[in-house]
Amino acid sequence: MQNKLLSILGFVQKSGNLYTGENTCELYIKKRAIRLLIISNDASENTIIKFINLCNSKGVPYIVYGNRETLSKAIGKCNRTVFGVKDKNFANKILEIYNSLNLDLSR
Repeated sequence: MQNKLLSILGFVQKSGNLYTGENTCELYIKKRAIRLLIISNDASENTIIKFINLCNSKGVPYIVYGNRETLSKAIGKCNRTVFGVKDKNFANKILEIYNSLNLDLSR
């Protein structure tokens, strides 16, 4: 299932429905153009807290998942820690897979 989430992230990038990078994602969260934010586990603590607070204040769902190397490789870029999904359908599918991953891990 983890590979499925990474594959969908690659499709999101190819379809032009992904913002990457801290500054870009912050701007588009404030514009309410992001439907889901993905923050890598190895982002700095300040970055994670900043984006969680920003998402909570703007009503944007977020997940803290994976590491920067794996996530960046999935989209064909390097060293990105924050990913903003623009499309609602992609966002819902990623959340669905993420939630099923968490259910599998809790068993």
